[in-house]
Amino acid sequence: MYKKILVPIDVLEDELTQKMIPHIECLAKLSNAQVIFFHSLPVSSAIVNAYSFGFDEFKDQATVQTQQSLLRLIDSIDLPKDNVSYSIAFGNPRDEILRLVEEIKPDLIIIGSRRPNISTHLLGSNASGVVRGAKTSVLVVR
Repeated sequence: MYKKILVPIDVLEDELTQKMIPHIECLAKLSNAQVIFFHSLPVSSAIVNAYSFGFDEFKDQATVQTQQSLLRLIDSIDLPKDNVSYSIAFGNPRDEILRLVEEIKPDLIIIGSRRPNISTHLLGSNASGVVRGAKTSVLVVR
């Protein structure tokens, strides 16, 4: 059914990620699908300023910490390790997710979303932006 599943996560939202794990495991096992976890690091003004002055270690440290979180997640998931990988990017999460979707062409996106409230209704959330912008099926887990 699914050959490639993209799973955008926020490594700081462990509770939401844990809610997604049963869905990921079940759907990936059904057809031996490849699972790609993805995290987008924000490009804050502090990182941009530090990077422009040659402080690559700020960018590198954020990437290393994210990589460690993703590797712990991959170790904890009940799927063949050969079928699970990860990707990290810098930028707006919604934009980077949609860019990656165009690049890797997954059959399914599984994304977590907290309960909507007035601020996410007015400002939009990453999950709703992905649902609106993706040209593939999206499973939203709450």
